Amino acid sequence: MKRLAIVTTHPIQYNAPLFKLLSERKNIEVKVFYTWEKGAEHFDQGFGRSFQWDIPLLEGYEYSFVSNNGNMGKGFWDVKNPNLIQSIKEWQPQAVLVYGWNYWSHLQVLRHFKGKIKVLFRGDSTLIGEKKGMKKLLRKWILKWIYSYVDYALYVGTNNKAYFQQHGLKEKQLIFVPHAIDNDRFSTENRAQTEYRENLMQSMRLKDDTNSILFAGKFQKKKNVALLLEAFKQLKLPSWKLILVGNGEDEEQLKQASAGHEDIYFLPFQNQMMIPAVYRLGKIFCLPSQGPEETWGLAVNEAMASGRAVIVSDEVGCAVDLVEDGVNGYIFQSGNLGDLMDKMTMAAGQDLLRMGNQSKLKIENWRFEVQAKQIEQLLTGTIG
Repeated sequence: MKRLAIVTTHPIQYNAPLFKLLSERKNIEVKVFYTWEKGAEHFDQGFGRSFQWDIPLLEGYEYSFVSNNGNMGKGFWDVKNPNLIQSIKEWQPQAVLVYGWNYWSHLQVLRHFKGKIKVLFRGDSTLIGEKKGMKKLLRKWILKWIYSYVDYALYVGTNNKAYFQQHGLKEKQLIFVPHAIDNDRFSTENRAQTEYRENLMQSMRLKDDTNSILFAGKFQKKKNVALLLEAFKQLKLPSWKLILVGNGEDEEQLKQASAGHEDIYFLPFQNQMMIPAVYRLGKIFCLPSQGPEETWGLAVNEAMASGRAVIVSDEVGCAVDLVEDGVNGYIFQSGNLGDLMDKMTMAAGQDLLRMGNQSKLKIENWRFEVQAKQIEQLLTGTIG
């Protein structure tokens, strides 16, 4: 059986289910080599707080935390794992999959194993918002050099594919492995989640038929939640509510801007067990990001799997793949207050149950099962 070594920084809710699934399918063997020192992932700068995910992320697959000499830093030069390459070699894989090149150890793995075993790469960068100039040209040259050590790039969507093509990878090297979340976990609501949602609604004095627009994520500049807040305040949609869920650097500013508006509600960061219930607080989910580097926006996957209509900016990487104007939501021009207001008005006048059902249909094939199948085929020679 072919073996795949996976190199990534730490267990997260968007990767661990894939690792478990690959192990359960038993078509290939996998072992994950985590390069952040164990425990370094507990503080999230974007949320401005420490936390641990409340779903299991280290069950059902083989893994090891490779020593980083006790360094808890997360920058390029901070991640230097002296025994990483040797540990991978001792496991004797036929391929290695590296998540992200922007750490010293990850880049060294790409360089060392090129020409020895298959080198797969996963990253979700895009060309959205790139600025012209010498800095861009220098970056393009560097990235072409880095990606010369990659045999296959597992691209997540249309914008990510264009990014890899821009930096020298050929069509035959590009394998579509769609960005995914656990669709099944978001498509239904269990009893505990229903009770949690009902308690939240009661605390906010909301009813089941209340029309609400929801944002859930980090309150940081690139998300541009302030634009959504301003659009809602100016529109004054009759009987509509705005629910902002999260924490982060812009939190106090957003709360000050919403003072005196009884139709705007704030909820703190929500962990994974109850987030499916939280998405159901809104009839519409909005991600108003202005970037830079809103490479995908997996919250959109989650909202769509939860059966929500979506409004996203054109700076959100997934927009071109997941959002169809008038069908399951709308795309607006990033930073354009008037355009966002227009799209919110249009959405508010639609059959939102129909749009939510269309979201569920559109996201159906963006699954971990598709990721697993593509990776297995690469290793077994069906593709590549």
